[in-house]
Amino acid sequence: MFLLILSYVSLFAFIFLSIYKAVQYGKMPMHGRLDLYPIPKEKGKGHYGGSYYEEVEWWKKPRETSLLEEIIDMLKEMLFIKKLFDNQRPLWWISYSLHLGIYLLFAWTALLFIGAITELAGLAMESGHWWAVLVYYTTFLTGTIGGLLVAFGSGALFLKRYLVPSFKKYTTVQEYFNLVFIFAVAATGLMVWTSDPGFNYGRHIAKSMLTFRPIEADAILSIHIILLGLLLIYIPLTKMSHYVGKYFSFHKVLWDNDPNLPGSEIDKKIKQAAGFKPKNNWSAPHYQPEPPKTQDM
Repeated sequence: MFLLILSYVSLFAFIFLSIYKAVQYGKMPMHGRLDLYPIPKEKGKGHYGGSYYEEVEWWKKPRETSLLEEIIDMLKEMLFIKKLFDNQRPLWWISYSLHLGIYLLFAWTALLFIGAITELAGLAMESGHWWAVLVYYTTFLTGTIGGLLVAFGSGALFLKRYLVPSFKKYTTVQEYFNLVFIFAVAATGLMVWTSDPGFNYGRHIAKSMLTFRPIEADAILSIHIILLGLLLIYIPLTKMSHYVGKYFSFHKVLWDNDPNLPGSEIDKKIKQAAGFKPKNNWSAPHYQPEPPKTQDM
């Protein structure tokens, strides 16, 4: 029952901690807006880097924005890491291997549950039904390619950060640990896969979670489940949760060029942010908390 409970806890912890972090980002005071053009939401102008402000007497005219264009541009970065591709292509191949592998493994996880439901409905792979066959082979492809890419990407990034001086200089102990942790999960998963290339164990775990039955696992599978469960809990608590912050960094920082007019929502937010007092003391000389005032005797 321990593995079953850990599977529940880790899955729900990953989801709810990610949502909690998103809520916390949403409650933060207004960030320094960079207005980094081109801004995709500028309808009809984003493609050439234009702006609403280039119009004569822009404040008198209705403003047209496109949330769809903004989301499309965000997805280019989130799904393909476009900026890294444009500016650091040698590093992009390694980093994208890791990220693409993670995306495929998320799809693989969903397919495991779809496959489990399919088998519980009486459509096993052996039945030859087209749906069962499609789910089986799609699961095989996403799981195999995803696992290999994650193992390669995390291992290669670790070596690059450790062996290349310009990267090593800025790599922290935690970043090394994160990559080793991910590699360990991928490696143990591939070890299990070598004896079960069809991922029957994965569908067994999914069926156990759907039917509340204990998970049967040997030593290496147990280690893999434990490591994976701990990783899912760990990720939202670290800088690896940047998948949550991407939207806010683009929408609220880089592309937030809404006009600051008197009495507007932006004006209210700026005044509110101006009164924000940091709770933590900084060691920087330009910011030192004022000493407490004492009354003269």
